[in-house]
Amino acid sequence: MLEDITVGTTATITKIVEEQECTVRGGYQIFSTPYLVLLLEAAAIEALAPFLPADQASVGTTVHVDHTAATLLGQTITATATVIEADRRRFVFSIDVKDDIDQVSTGTHERFVIDLGKFETKLTEKAGSVGAA
Repeated sequence: MLEDITVGTTATITKIVEEQECTVRGGYQIFSTPYLVLLLEAAAIEALAPFLPADQASVGTTVHVDHTAATLLGQTITATATVIEADRRRFVFSIDVKDDIDQVSTGTHERFVIDLGKFETKLTEKAGSVGAA
């Protein structure tokens, strides 16, 4: 239940950086910022997931991060998302990302809980409009 998601609710994801997640800089394959964002979003989604019924999900609305250190291909990277604001269906997370040597990223991420049925109806309408264009 949404009311059970409180400040301090957290989730952590740890993974090894893979080649498809990298870009090349200075001859080295390094973890790219788009995949950093994907990882921090996954941690936030995981924090909310145990509290959401099957007919609800969350969508990201804002991401504010600093990507301050490079992580090499094959290094372990860990993202932790912790709820710092909970307001009905709106949740703001503090984001902390580290590899096995450096602090890689800090920031915030906001998500809203949605009703999947309503969301899918809107997407169906949009898809119909796109198809008519």
